[in-house]
Amino acid sequence: METIKADASIVLDIGKTNVKLSLLDAQGKPLAEQRCPNNIVQDGIYPHHDTDRIWAWMLRVFSEFSRIATVTAIIPVTHGATAALVNDKGLVLPVLDYESDLPEQENSRYLPLRPPYQQSYSPNLPAGLNLARQLAWLESTYPSDFARASHILMYPQYWAWRLSGIAATEVSSLGCHTDLWDTNRQQYSSLTEQKGWTPRFPPMQQAWSRLGKIRPTLAMETGLPENCQIICGIHDSNASLLRHLHTAGKDTKCTVLSTGTWMIAAALGASQSCLDEDADMLANTNVLGEAVSCMRFMGGREFATLAGQEPVTCTPSDISKLISQESFALPCFAESGGPFSGQLARISGQAPENMQERYALATLYCVLMTDYCLTKLGSEGNIIVEGSFTNNPYFAPLLASLRPQQDIMLSNDTSGTTYGAWMLHHWEQLPNMSETSINVSKLEPKGWSAYKNKWLDLVTSR
Repeated sequence: METIKADASIVLDIGKTNVKLSLLDAQGKPLAEQRCPNNIVQDGIYPHHDTDRIWAWMLRVFSEFSRIATVTAIIPVTHGATAALVNDKGLVLPVLDYESDLPEQENSRYLPLRPPYQQSYSPNLPAGLNLARQLAWLESTYPSDFARASHILMYPQYWAWRLSGIAATEVSSLGCHTDLWDTNRQQYSSLTEQKGWTPRFPPMQQAWSRLGKIRPTLAMETGLPENCQIICGIHDSNASLLRHLHTAGKDTKCTVLSTGTWMIAAALGASQSCLDEDADMLANTNVLGEAVSCMRFMGGREFATLAGQEPVTCTPSDISKLISQESFALPCFAESGGPFSGQLARISGQAPENMQERYALATLYCVLMTDYCLTKLGSEGNIIVEGSFTNNPYFAPLLASLRPQQDIMLSNDTSGTTYGAWMLHHWEQLPNMSETSINVSKLEPKGWSAYKNKWLDLVTSR
């Protein structure tokens, strides 16, 4: 294929379920895309990310992309709650999976160290979802290995370091329910200082900083240009916010609903006063160092549990049938996170009879959970739905009918995360961005409002 002489970028997007590499041109239009599963290695000393497999796959795809376009930048974007302990030889310990259950005795040692919620706005989360809990366990369990680590790298910056050799820290991953960051003061938390970890974090860089050129050996191996720049990188749900940070006025209120394995509602302009630690509400920190009130649940994971791994799309009549017969899915269908974490999931009423009805019930459940989160957040202004649930034909229309006071916008950008990461390469000279969202028409089946109210009664009385 003839090489396109263009200022193209590669976005490395590591989600909890899949890894995606996207090649975008100078206007942010996709030229190519490849995916692979993000499998967790269960053997070894603990469940961990298969970084070597991702790395080998990535380099193969880089070689293919180098024959399509002239790549001038690579931008890593990853899920949160993940860090790598490295020295000049590489990883000193495998990258721990945040869904791993840590020993109960570790929690009893860790809890007294946690900063107050009003300092970190990081709720006490299960497993390793508070990154500092992972680090404390690794330090106590593998002290000699931990001591050999010269750097603690947040996950996007781990990949940037492997590509460039430059170690950096960036605030959007550091300020994402880690317990490591003081959200009010925008500095390291009391826990980080108390544990003596602060010197292990490399110098702070902006998400859009150019850390350096790709390592010469990698350029030679992949065919990428020797002057290809490695961008510092960003936390994935924060990447979804970038378009709206760029286009919205400072006082504009809107909510970005990033959908994927996690459903994360980020309310721009909202106060932190509504945040409730017990409801898995938190304040993330955006790339500008500003607190953003958020609430989330594991919507993509729960949808797959209810609908099946190979879901079959339903019809409006399937939705109407479940509403009329009062079939309810009650949380929680994932082991981690969300306002009802720890509650036992169940189906109330008649269970779905086929795959179409399973899809319908999964959709109803995710809509109602999302509406619940938006209400708890005090969401105001437009709601922009981005990510995988934009492909569900009923999700946004059903949500729109429950929130008539707000306009629901459906992104026609296939991935706000990918586009947001691309923006970092052009941050200081962003092109004019065309409108990428369309207003959603309401879908209001008979009995929908009463169904919602009964669902609320069932979930809040348990």
